[in-house]
Amino acid sequence: MSYAEVIGDPIAHSKSPLIHGFWLKALGIDAEYRATRVEADGLGAYFAERAADPAWRGCNITLPHKVAALDHVADPGGVRQSIGATNTVARGADGLFATNADAAGFYAPLAEHDLAGAPVAVIGAGGAARAVLFALAKMGVGPVTLLNRTPLKGAALLAHFGLKGQVLPLTAPLPPAALLVNASSLGMTGQPPLALDLTPLPDDAIVYDLVYVPLETALLQAAEARGLEAIDGLDMLIGQAALAFELFFGAAPPREHDEDVRALLGA
Repeated sequence: MSYAEVIGDPIAHSKSPLIHGFWLKALGIDAEYRATRVEADGLGAYFAERAADPAWRGCNITLPHKVAALDHVADPGGVRQSIGATNTVARGADGLFATNADAAGFYAPLAEHDLAGAPVAVIGAGGAARAVLFALAKMGVGPVTLLNRTPLKGAALLAHFGLKGQVLPLTAPLPPAALLVNASSLGMTGQPPLALDLTPLPDDAIVYDLVYVPLETALLQAAEARGLEAIDGLDMLIGQAALAFELFFGAAPPREHDEDVRALLGA
């Protein structure tokens, strides 16, 4: 039986098997989707083993492997040069190749908002943040304030994506941003909390938290308490999963059942 999977460390929290499993069942595809813990020092061996397994169709990639995975598979689309991180590896005619569905997944719930020239604040500078910044650059947003533990890394990312803005420590007050994105693991179950004062945000600001465990994070609770538009991590998760599913299994997922998927995930 053919199969795909999601890899990371940790991985038990992942909801990807529920999403892909729902779609496989709905379409009657005889395949599986698994969650597999892969430690950093085992990443090369993992891809070597999967490349030799004809039943393996590909994998989604989560923390902490989104950058390191690019060292072990082909990159025909230039993901390393553009986004600098991958969240999806699939099997092609010439072997395993990397792509990134995070950027499109992130953008989907923002498509109806005109954020051209608008100030944005982003928390984090890891693999997910790279996809977010790539999408924001394509959207033509205004100055970007990146809040991160290591300012030099943040400054390099802004420069890489051609974004004007500033880098601040995590403890700095938020700027009056039209969009606030948490692209870090802060606030995730098992991770340090993310405590932010949302007072500087305007009343029409959007707060977008990529964390989905828990689904209603403290950040989103604070946003809703202020009456701000809140976007949870399932929007991006389902969006990027749909692109990966088609690569893995050769069929478009039944997106008309998105509300059923959200219900399955406890949304």
